Amino acid sequence: MAAPKLALLTSPQKNAILEAMAGLLAASQETILEANRTDLESSDLRPSSRDRLLLNPARLADMLAGIRAVISLPDPVGEVVADWVRPNGLRIRKVRVPLGVVGVIYESRPNVTVDAAVLAFKAGNAAVLRGGREAVHTNERLVELLNRAPGLPAGAIELLDSRTHESALELMRARGYVDVLVPRGGADLINRVVEQATVPVIETGAGNCHVYVDKEADLELADRIVINAKTQRPSVCNAAEKLLVHRDIAAEYVPRIVERLRAAGVEVRGDDLTRRLAGQDKVCVASREDWLTEYSDLKMAVAVVASLDEAIAHINRYSTQHSDAIVTRDAARAQRFLDQVDSAAVYWNASTRFTDGGEFGMGAEMGISTQKLHCRGPFALPELTSVKYQIVGTGQIRK
Repeated sequence: MAAPKLALLTSPQKNAILEAMAGLLAASQETILEANRTDLESSDLRPSSRDRLLLNPARLADMLAGIRAVISLPDPVGEVVADWVRPNGLRIRKVRVPLGVVGVIYESRPNVTVDAAVLAFKAGNAAVLRGGREAVHTNERLVELLNRAPGLPAGAIELLDSRTHESALELMRARGYVDVLVPRGGADLINRVVEQATVPVIETGAGNCHVYVDKEADLELADRIVINAKTQRPSVCNAAEKLLVHRDIAAEYVPRIVERLRAAGVEVRGDDLTRRLAGQDKVCVASREDWLTEYSDLKMAVAVVASLDEAIAHINRYSTQHSDAIVTRDAARAQRFLDQVDSAAVYWNASTRFTDGGEFGMGAEMGISTQKLHCRGPFALPELTSVKYQIVGTGQIRK
């Protein structure tokens, strides 16, 4: 078993191995891209999923930058979270320790292979990875290279065969061998893992993300935020899927933003008032299902709301508690939104696209959790540890 050996590695040892991993990937970029081209040529994925699968030199550079950012981060293992002395003289320390073996089930995105392996390793854990069959050649090449790093204990990074469903089920049922399981992908994958796994799950979430343009918004600022949140990379979970506009500015803002969205290639769906204001030939009818849907595509549903309270209620009803934003110049209204929207990340005057481990200064992320236990939002090194209590006495006994 690799996990006990990994738990004993020092921070300098782990960082040296991570440096070697980055060097191996950097020296083999062409073979990685070649494997990725093989996957792309053999896939029949929809455009948004193909975008998640795609690697190119820029994305490889981001991958390498993520490894080096993780190297620069403090090692959480051994951190003393709390230290106190009881009246009887017992000294109690709460100390971070590795979780042990971290399993990850994910779709399409080969960057997850590297992010998950690197983060698990830095936190002293072994990683068992089960990627999607659409990325099989890319993932095999990446894991092969990572495992070449000198000093890496055998078995520290394992890749399961993704060509069969049995490997995913086996990982989900590996209680006693795997300490925690992280699913990353669409709602169907996440729900299946949560429902079928006997291994404890850190639930990452689908992203039905909202931008609310308040009556006190700077409309030029709102334009930039809405267009970026929707179009900068529509296939990812922190892209905005819904736009809410305050009724007091709807007559001016709805036709304007609909034109800008359509010019950016976005299919717009809307409620009755949105369609009347922007033109029924420009906005499709939004069904109830639209308000619940993560499109992961160049589509956006727009609704007009009567108040800030209605916007908050709409978001809390329909969102996946991932990332939601308000655009306003009014600090008090913004703070109400930040306090009352029940999501992992809430924004004031910024794009939802920043809900990302790298953008939060974590180097990379294991996922974005929308649950409330253990971790929430982007999570990385500290959340990949548990704790133990170390108690130091001088002969105390319980009376």
